[in-house]
Amino acid sequence: MANLNKINTKKFRTLEDFVGTHFIYTYDNGWEYEWYCKNDHTVDYRIHGGMVKGRWVKNQEAHIHLLTEGVYKIAWTEPTGTDVALDFVPNEKKLNGTIFFPRWVKEHPEITVCFQNDFIPLMEESRVKYPTYPKMVVPEFATITYIGDAGINNEEVIAEAPYDGMTDDIRNGRYYDENYTRLKK
Repeated sequence: MANLNKINTKKFRTLEDFVGTHFIYTYDNGWEYEWYCKNDHTVDYRIHGGMVKGRWVKNQEAHIHLLTEGVYKIAWTEPTGTDVALDFVPNEKKLNGTIFFPRWVKEHPEITVCFQNDFIPLMEESRVKYPTYPKMVVPEFATITYIGDAGINNEEVIAEAPYDGMTDDIRNGRYYDENYTRLKK
């Protein structure tokens, strides 16, 4: 389990320290998310709790920047029209996130609970079909409960739908091997 535990004591300073890192965090409102900085312009994630629990996404283009030593800003717009802005402070195991859900996602979250990559046309159609305004703004602080060194462009990190207990399996070393490859396939 060397790769899983090594980064927990690592000090984040540069953008290179951040890229390739896998996080699990829980917002103060109880919503749990899993997020992977796949490379310097792409993220993958799964949602384990909250309004869109069960949603997962691969290869989401994102703006990923170092704000100052050890502090990172990530922002993107999803095909749903949802905007996301995250500020990671991994050395302190903290995060601040703001999610801007279009009105249609608030009213029909079930449409988005899927592997988004397989349903992009449905997301785009729903974005046009249903109202987008007013947006539901969710600004929350979060506690980072897991940091893993997954490496860059590791397709094993977010490779299946979330299931109940998955984040506990990950945190307890029951999901990835020492090379950050899934144990359960």
